[in-house]
Formats: sequence, C-alpha cells, structure tokens
Amino acid sequence: MPRFFVDPEQLGPQFALLTGQQAAHAKVLRLGRGDEVTLCDGLGEDFRCVISDMSPEQVCLVIQSREPTESEPNIHAAVYMAFSKGDKLAHVIQKATELGAAEILAFPSSRCVAKRDGKALQKKLPRWRKIAESAAEQSGRGRIPAVEALPSYEAALRRAALADRALFFYENERAHTLTAALDGTFSTVSLITGPEGGFSLEEAEQARAAGLSLCTLGRRILRCETAPLCALAAVMFAAGAF
Repeated sequence: MPRFFVDPEQLGPQFALLTGQQAAHAKVLRLGRGDEVTLCDGLGEDFRCVISDMSPEQVCLVIQSREPTESEPNIHAAVYMAFSKGDKLAHVIQKATELGAAEILAFPSSRCVAKRDGKALQKKLPRWRKIAESAAEQSGRGRIPAVEALPSYEAALRRAALADRALFFYENERAHTLTAALDGTFSTVSLITGPEGGFSLEEAEQARAAGLSLCTLGRRILRCETAPLCALAAVMFAAGAF
C-alpha cells in the first residue's frame, strides 16, 4: 500500500489532503478514486485512507482508521558518524533509517578527510533529510529520523553520553565487546563511529572521560560506512527488533 508522510495539520478528524510534491507523487503512482493509501504523521501514528477525489493540485482522502505504527523499534538508537568523503554519509542515512535509527548525527573529528563548513552543510542537510524521509516511506517507518550536523567533536560526546548505553567504537579497543556492552536492559543507545582515518588515541581518551564506553566491532577493520550500520544492526537484534 502506498505510504506518505504528512504534517499532522493535514489530518482532520475524518478527512486528509495531499498537496504539492505528494500530490504529484500520487499521480506518478497512478493512484485514483477508491484506492487505499496509508498516511503517517511522523509521530508513530498510521492513518488508513481511501482517495475520494483528485485534481492536478491535490488529493482528497477519507480517513478509515488510525493505529500506532507497528514497524517502530522499542528503543531509541542514535547513530553518530564522523564526516566522510563523497556520499558515504548519505548511504548510511538511508540504510540506518531502514534499520530503525531514531537519529543520525554527523560531526567533525581530527582525522576527517572531508571538512564541512557552514555553507556546505546548508546545502547538504536538506538533501540528507530528504533521503531519510524517502527511506522511511519505503521501509514502512512510523517516524522520520532526525538528521543533524553537530558543530564539534565535544558536542557529539556530550549529547551521546546522555543515552543509557553510550558506545564509542575504537579500532584499538580489544577487551570490551559489543555483546558485553549491550548486556542488560536499555531504552536509549548512542553509537559513535569514526572517519576514514579512525579516531586518535586522544579522542578515544576524551570519549572515555566523557562517560562513553569504548567498544570493539571485532578483529576486522570496517570501513567508515560499514561500522555504524554493523553496530546498529547488532543493537536492533539485541533489542528484539528483528
């Protein structure tokens, strides 16, 4: 069934409306009067609707029922990824959304090859957020993950440390495994992974001092776009989301 994210203001007690790009998308899908679609308010609520009328500018729908989205995981997982080259971050945003991430946050670190200034981020962020929205629609999510760029490494550590499980993945860590880190119950988790060149020893010690747990993802060195998705998939498995 086609799925659209809408602003809660577009949802009335009995009727709903699609306009702009969403109406155009419905036309591309060749939807017509009597077809069923699902609207999602982006807050975890699904609305089953039937199209009652269409015009080039808008699609009118009758709401049949509403219910909580079944696909949302029972934990809040935030993925923190250092700025990387090319479209690696865009790839992670798409796949992390499909896997159930609640937030994807980019940040600078000392070994980042890609440097993102304010102007560059202003151009990138709308595209990254659109990628998250499209992936959420495609995968049947009930929420669109927040996509943000943090101003500093220190800001990333402070925010990540607020989670029940704040995990910092460091290639030189050997003893503390992800399995051990995820033992017990938790409702929020932060996953911090580095850039192409990894984290420096100083950054790892800074993370430890901020209250994060240093973890290993195994004996193999994972690419910067592989590590966050590997960690997120393991977290979702541990939380019973698979």
